[in-house]
Parts: sequence; C-alpha cells; structure tokens
Amino acid sequence: MINKDMLSLGQNRSAIRELFEQGKVLKEKYGSENVFDFSIGNPTAPCPSIINEKIKSLANNAGLSIHGYTSASGDKNVREEIATYLNKTYDASVSGYLIYLTVGAAAGLSISLKAVTSGNSDDEVIVFAPFFPEYSVFIKNANAKVVTVNPDYETFYPDFDDFRNKITKNTSAVIINSPNNPTGVFYKKEILTKLCDILSQKEKEFNHPIYLISDEPYREILFIDEKYTFITNLYDNSIVVYSFSKTASVPGERIGYLIVNTNCKNASEVYAAICGAGRSLGYVCATSLFQFLIPHCLGVTSDINIYKNNAYFLYEELTKIGYEVVKPDGALYVFIKAPIDDDNEFSKKALEYNLLLVPSESFGVRGFVRAVNCLSEEQTKRALPKFTELYNYYK
Repeated sequence: MINKDMLSLGQNRSAIRELFEQGKVLKEKYGSENVFDFSIGNPTAPCPSIINEKIKSLANNAGLSIHGYTSASGDKNVREEIATYLNKTYDASVSGYLIYLTVGAAAGLSISLKAVTSGNSDDEVIVFAPFFPEYSVFIKNANAKVVTVNPDYETFYPDFDDFRNKITKNTSAVIINSPNNPTGVFYKKEILTKLCDILSQKEKEFNHPIYLISDEPYREILFIDEKYTFITNLYDNSIVVYSFSKTASVPGERIGYLIVNTNCKNASEVYAAICGAGRSLGYVCATSLFQFLIPHCLGVTSDINIYKNNAYFLYEELTKIGYEVVKPDGALYVFIKAPIDDDNEFSKKALEYNLLLVPSESFGVRGFVRAVNCLSEEQTKRALPKFTELYNYYK
C-alpha cells in the first residue's frame, strides 16, 4: 500500500510550482516574450565566470577522484575551507568538524529538522509568517507540528508577543529566514537579538534546548548597507543552513552546507544526529564535483545589482500604479498587497493578463502576492502595462 501523505504531495504541487508549470503552457501558447513569469526564484544573473572555469579545470585535471565518493558528511578539507572563510568574513567561530555538506538548502533543512526533533508527534517547530511554504513539508516529514507566528504587518518582522506566547514545552526548533522569502525583509541585529533573548528565556523556563535554524540562501543578496549578523554569535543552540543556489546562480546544481554551532549544548551529539538524519534520509555525499568547487567560489556572487535594480524598479513603479508594496531589503522577491482580500482570486485574475504571481496563502498570510525580481530588466519593464491593466480592473 502506498503512503497516502506522499501521494498527496506528489499529486498536489506547491502554489509556486503549479504556477511555474502553468507558465510553461502559457509560453507555448502566447510566446515566452508575452508571458511574465514572476512565479519562481530562478536566478537569471549570469553565473560568475570563475565557477564555469573551475568546473572545466576540475573535470579536466582532477582525475577519477572528482567523480568518486567523499565522506558521507562531505570532504574534510572543503569543510575546513568553509569554516576558515566564515570565521574570517563573519567572525563566526565555526568548526569544519561540525559542517555537513548538503544537496542544497532543502536537504539541509530536512536533515536539521529530523535531527533536532524527537519523532514524537507532539513536537512543535515555529515558523514566522510569511514563510517559504516547503517549511511545512519538511517539518511534517520530521513528524512534528507547524506552529505559525504572525507578522507585524507594518514591518513584517515577527510579532514578538505572539512569538513569546507560541513557545511551549513542546517547542523543539524555530526557523528564521533573512533576507526573507517572500517579503525581502532583512532581520537587523537588534531584531535577531530580541528574538534570541526570548528563546533563551524560554529554554530556561522549559529546561531543554530550543534549536534556532537559520535558513540563509539569500545571505549575500542584500540591497541595504547593513552587516550580516551570523546567528552563531547570538544564540548557542543554533544551526545555519546555506545554499550556493541563489547567490552564485547555480540552483540546479544543488550544493550547500549546514553548520552546528560550536557552542551548541552537546554539539558533537547534535552533529552525530545530523549525520544520522542524513543517513536515514539518503542525503549523504553531496555531489563531489561541486564539493570540490566550493573552495574556489566562497564569497563569489552573481551581479547582485541586477536583482537590486529590478526590486527597486518594481517597488517604485508598482507603487506609482497604486499597489501597496513591501520595500525589499534583499532576496529575490517583491511582496505586493492585492487590491482585494482574496489573494488566490487575484492570482487567478492575473493569469488572464499573462502575469504569474504567487498567492500568499501558502506563505501563511492572506491578501498578498509574491513576484520575483530576477526576470530580465527588459521583461520586467514590459510587464508594467499588464500590472496597470490588472490594477485598473479592480479600481
């Protein structure tokens, strides 16, 4: 007998993927130049040339080892290179011995959640709305419950009173994402400090660790003059998940890492649980070619100004039309208030104008849509008349 939960996941794509597939149909019908697919965060800034050059060099000169197995947790030297870079760049105080190379951030999140939850269905994992919809899938796969904290709709920071009230004796972990998908909002140091202080108080109250998982695929895609605060410097029981997909424009290569904080309580045991979770899920030995590429592209990014210019252009022009828009601090998205309460209905109407906008219900809030800022500049500009027509339909 097949697993009914897995059948449901396979038969019902996420709202993002569903729109992405609808976009393919529309492009065949109307031509790709006449369809404005703002659905999926697929980076369009060119991959940095050094990455393609190093891929060729590794493939031509590394011999058979480039295609062989590494350690299950990843090559030791590569993990040490990552630690050295992060310690130098962010004063992170991380250790290569507590780094696990992963098949992208999705694998890193799945492994982390599997490792720090007990498997008891009473376990709870807190997410801050609006949040990446697949968090719910990863949490449920760890046999835990999703607990959603409401945002402050003025700032789209967490509602800290709601956060404090949602933490219970069953809380195993909390996921944060900054810059945020879908809002583009960046959590400044004072926001992170407040969040960590609340968690520390609750750890003492319930007398058990509450793990803070920082999902950081957009770490370098930052449009404002703010220093990125590495969470290991603020909270001991923390885990960092990172992917090179967005920053280096290599989403299809599926390479990233996770880090257990050296100050984490029983860090070696937590890391052992990480390794065990990777084993149980089949996420061992991330692709070796891209493991060995990592030391050559640490800190290397695509042209972030492409995303910044598009994001600010969309923000300014959509605001002129009459939309309310959350001003993004980074990431690949612009969060737009729908002119009606029903975001699903608004998203469906947008399809009639060949605009693919993701409704916010799947992100944990209502009344908004998400648009990516990573289309080409020309395609982004050409979409504006469609946004105007759509707005005028309601106004």
